[in-house]
Amino acid sequence: MAGTISRGIKAPIIRQGDDIVKIVADSVLTAAQEDGFQLHEKDVICVTEAVVARADGNYASTTDIAEDVKAKLGGETIGVVFPILSRNRFAICLRGIAKGAKKVVLMLSYPSDEVGNHLFDMDLLDDSGVNPYTDVLTLEDYRRIFGCIKHPFTGVDYVEYYADLIKEEGAEAEIVFANHPEAIVKFTKNVLCCDIHTRARSKRRILAAGGEKVLTLDEILNAPVNGSGFNPQYGLLGSNKATEDTVKLFPKNAQEVAENIQKEIIARTGVKVEAMIYGDGAFKDPVGKIWELADPVVGAGFTEGLNGLPNEVKLKYLADNDFADLSGEALADAIRQRIKEKDADLKGNMVSEGTTPRRLTDLIGSLCDLTSGSGDKGTPIVLVQNYFNNYAN
Repeated sequence: MAGTISRGIKAPIIRQGDDIVKIVADSVLTAAQEDGFQLHEKDVICVTEAVVARADGNYASTTDIAEDVKAKLGGETIGVVFPILSRNRFAICLRGIAKGAKKVVLMLSYPSDEVGNHLFDMDLLDDSGVNPYTDVLTLEDYRRIFGCIKHPFTGVDYVEYYADLIKEEGAEAEIVFANHPEAIVKFTKNVLCCDIHTRARSKRRILAAGGEKVLTLDEILNAPVNGSGFNPQYGLLGSNKATEDTVKLFPKNAQEVAENIQKEIIARTGVKVEAMIYGDGAFKDPVGKIWELADPVVGAGFTEGLNGLPNEVKLKYLADNDFADLSGEALADAIRQRIKEKDADLKGNMVSEGTTPRRLTDLIGSLCDLTSGSGDKGTPIVLVQNYFNNYAN
């Protein structure tokens, strides 16, 4: 009778140099033995990106960041455009950036960053006389109109916090507020676009407006600096605070680890599971208004069986329309038969209306992120079972 099961699995505290593939396989198989479940084909073993990067030792210091920023952007005045408001995600990156510049012009989007962290409540805009689509505000404008507002969850005034970080690293700080990235060229033509999912658009617009040296975060630490960690695809994107002067980067070996987990489980059990390395889930908190997705992708690496989108029929549509005159076992049988006969691609078909048009890796990774949490549960591994089962099987 069970449908999808998402099972958090405890693991040892993972350190640099640990064999992450062996630890994952050991943990899953020990849990199966102790908790009395079996692995089946198409089960999905998921591992949070944090422990994969930690085992790989994919770390970098603020000095490493500073050297790369200075070499690529000149070390004078640098525009830092649209960073997210996060002590964990961006603060240490900002320290490194400031260390590699004489002046930082920090341009914040308002009233919130791209993942929904608010500088102030959107309702305050209504009577402010400010047009967020066109107006560029100085720090003085911002303070006069909106005051000194602390984030309701963290208690931090991010404007003050980020300004202090820049100054602590010996750089001059100027803070402005705008929602069109090309506004930065009024202040400097050497720019680092720090937005995550809109970075290519921001870079294109800044270059079109006269920007000269314009980079995105995935172009910083996309190669090692003085033997540092790096990520060739994502650079600083997806990094997290490790210490006050180091960051843990998004794992550069995620695809390899996912494939090797699959191979290890097949070798030990003969069962072909799928595997993925997951980052932040993609969902929005309707109360706090925060999008969770601060990583560049949900699925950092995954096996071939996780490619694609769901191809599902909507049971309630069938029950209310095609089989409205049936009930009981006759209804169940008719629906099972329709599922078995469904087309390989239901895109545009009314019978699939309302099913979730998202990639499998985004859906499964979001489920895993909610299951494992980000605190002290101690379950960086999640086993998802029965995900590919349906009402007919």
